[in-house]
Amino acid sequence: MKEQIIRVVSGALDRAQASAELRPAAVRPRIVVEEPRADAHGDFSTNLAMVLASKQKMAPRKIAEILIAHMHDTDGLFADVAIAGPGFINFFVRPAAWHTVLKRIHEHGPRYGASEMGRGRKIQVEFVSSNPTGPLHVGHGRGAAVGDSVARILSCCGYMVQREYYINDSGRQIETLGRSVYLRLQEHLGQRVEFPSTCYQGDYIRELAREMAADDGRHLMELPPEEAVARCARYACEKILAGIRRDLASFGVAFDRWFSEQSLYDSGRVAQTIEAFRDRGLVYENDGALWFKSTAFGDEKDRVVVRKNGQTTYFASDIAYHQEKFERGFDRVIDVWGADHHGYIARMTAAIEAGGIARDRFSVILVQLVNLLRAGQPVAMSTRAGEFDRLSDVIGEVGRDAARFIFLSRHHDSTLDFDLELAKQKTNDNPVYYVQYVHARIASILRKARRQGIDRTDWDEQAVACLTAPEETTLIKAMARYPETVQTSAELLEPHRISYFLMDLAAIFHAYYNRHRVLVADPQLSRGRLCLVLAVQQVIRNGLALLGVTAPEKM
Repeated sequence: MKEQIIRVVSGALDRAQASAELRPAAVRPRIVVEEPRADAHGDFSTNLAMVLASKQKMAPRKIAEILIAHMHDTDGLFADVAIAGPGFINFFVRPAAWHTVLKRIHEHGPRYGASEMGRGRKIQVEFVSSNPTGPLHVGHGRGAAVGDSVARILSCCGYMVQREYYINDSGRQIETLGRSVYLRLQEHLGQRVEFPSTCYQGDYIRELAREMAADDGRHLMELPPEEAVARCARYACEKILAGIRRDLASFGVAFDRWFSEQSLYDSGRVAQTIEAFRDRGLVYENDGALWFKSTAFGDEKDRVVVRKNGQTTYFASDIAYHQEKFERGFDRVIDVWGADHHGYIARMTAAIEAGGIARDRFSVILVQLVNLLRAGQPVAMSTRAGEFDRLSDVIGEVGRDAARFIFLSRHHDSTLDFDLELAKQKTNDNPVYYVQYVHARIASILRKARRQGIDRTDWDEQAVACLTAPEETTLIKAMARYPETVQTSAELLEPHRISYFLMDLAAIFHAYYNRHRVLVADPQLSRGRLCLVLAVQQVIRNGLALLGVTAPEKM
């Protein structure tokens, strides 16, 4: 509808300039059409007359009069076009004109809301990427939901999207993992050990040690300690990663590629990247360490890439990894990180720019913490205390759909309170239930219609013409906003906009359903209202799919 109005206004501007009533502009102004906050100001409004005023040397209201005089409403969209305030042009759309929205929804079905905005450009979304040193927790779950939903939305908007998980299977943390398991293995086999606080403390370390003891624990004790630690690290890493894969699969998240950090070292890629930067004067030696000159690209200080002891930093492998990403031909790379990585953005952006890549081709989505609650009270984040923060436990208790929807119910840069009891309730207070129930209720209406012998549910123009109630127009107007909502979500990388839209649409539907029966004595009106609610069901289903949430037929 906005696009149609923009075409009408654009045509009016062309004709006004051709008639010399308005002077042609060197740069054509952008025509913005928005929805006024007050219904009294119409369905849509444009401020074009005020934008043109300074160049035209004319009062905005006079310009508005000229534009309206040249508008050709060939599609019969408008009941009225009026000038308001200093020069706003307000458009009042005929109720029947909104029926074209219903027709588009019925014609496009699962593709309603999709677009070719991306024009096939390649985007990589890297998310979760949790170190394989422990199971996924609820914070990782929120990052997984955000990253996967962003990928779904971008795909819907015509981008070619690849989902990637970066496995941090190298370096000090993996060595610490191996040492933790090795010490617990010794303990399990009856030896007295000092278990340092720097090692991983979770019960899962004991579980891994018990598994290794049942396998070849005695043999491991005969090996030199460093070799035994390395074997423990490999075993634990593989086991934990397998658990991560299972948790993500149960969460509805699939990756196109799992990329190993160790592969960057095995191929010599990290050393080559450091050397290439050194040849260009971007890496220098100071106090026995090698430093990347990140201040030359806007960072607050230079960063170490090789320590005094010769060990590379995680930043060094990250530089090599991101260079490798862009070499694969991605037009844009999006990383989803925890909020504690905020300070890492500037140095990573600097490294990318130093590699000859424009900084606007790299984006970071920061995901804030999750506060786990039960009936409003904080849940202690401790497996020892009999509580949990494991993602698998949350999914097991509340289900995948509730977990994903609630993770996406707020902006990713806002802290989220996740109440386990609320997520299980079958009430309107539970947002996922509130939205899914719309889909299930409409499915129930459809089953009832078939029992009454109403089998026709395809588009019926004559029947839709019966939809004259104000609440029906309000419902159609809400659905008309869906394509723009999807595109805005893609532009801003904000999947919570889809959640907000679905909750608003659900509220409007529930209000409509409470005032109007769908199946009535008049068969023509019944068919028209079936066309209406089936469109609602389709939009709900499309939106839930972008969040990775199912649309149940029964609840």
